[in-house]
Amino acid sequence: MAKPTDIRLVAARVYFLPVETRTPLKFGHETLTSVTCCRVQVTVCDRTGRRAVGWGETPLSVQWAWPADLSYHTRLEAMQRFALRAAESAVASREYGHPIELGVSFQEAHLSRLREEAGARLGPGGEFPYLAALVAISPLDIAVHDAFGQLWEIDVYDGYGAEFISRDLASLFSQPRVAAAELRGRYPDGFLITPPPSQLPAWHLVGGLDAIDAHDAPPAPAPGDGYPVLLVDWIRRDGLECLKVKLRGNDLAWDLHRLTGVAEASFPLGVRRLSADFNCTVSEPRYVIEILNRLRRDYPLIFERILYVEQPFPYDLQAHAIDVRDIA
Repeated sequence: MAKPTDIRLVAARVYFLPVETRTPLKFGHETLTSVTCCRVQVTVCDRTGRRAVGWGETPLSVQWAWPADLSYHTRLEAMQRFALRAAESAVASREYGHPIELGVSFQEAHLSRLREEAGARLGPGGEFPYLAALVAISPLDIAVHDAFGQLWEIDVYDGYGAEFISRDLASLFSQPRVAAAELRGRYPDGFLITPPPSQLPAWHLVGGLDAIDAHDAPPAPAPGDGYPVLLVDWIRRDGLECLKVKLRGNDLAWDLHRLTGVAEASFPLGVRRLSADFNCTVSEPRYVIEILNRLRRDYPLIFERILYVEQPFPYDLQAHAIDVRDIA
């Protein structure tokens, strides 16, 4: 059923903004020294012709979204072209709906075709990954949600209930893996915390090349911009309590040394929580189990303060069907 609050996309403009990192960021097998951000401006209208503008932006994290042997520039250019083609297709559809409905409909109607086009441009056997596609269209999606809130002068998170959305979650996400009965008659607002928390813990990312303290040699000359370079100085400056530690996933001794080194330097300064982030580099569950067992045995405080293990295994679960029950 149509809603009077439904919108459609009238126009979209896509911008690519190059950003140089102040220091190299190593995660998984990749080292990042620059990133291109994709920024999208959209204009939407309701059924009466009222218009509003919205903005969305995300970094095109090529190394994260598309780990491959292809050159970085080949992958980046493909993601940029995909973002442009997605914007063109979304505007051409002229479909009305809630932003969530429009997003689901776009994926169902256009995503496979656009991925095939992008893969064909890469040459024989070329494939444009699903995750790279989702990253490339995300700033467009963000902008549509922003414009929806602007048009109706509401916090966009207040617009995720039955008052604004025609289709419940069961009809939006009808894949077999979703328990449709549990989602029937339910909408996204039922899964949001209200009122929202006024404060959230900030997680500071510790890259694989980041210098922990004065005993470490920084990977590059200090930028000299007044901001810290050493992890301990960041902790003192910002009062950090949570650290997300990037690990290698294929060098157990290094990963253990990194976790213990970060903990020994940061715990006395007030850090209370760690995350062990392998960036999808682990191929055997025993690797993660061994690290956790050694920490529990030899460094119980570090083990207790690891809140969660993040992304140990590759994204493509069909190509990498790994039994992870032992870790769970």
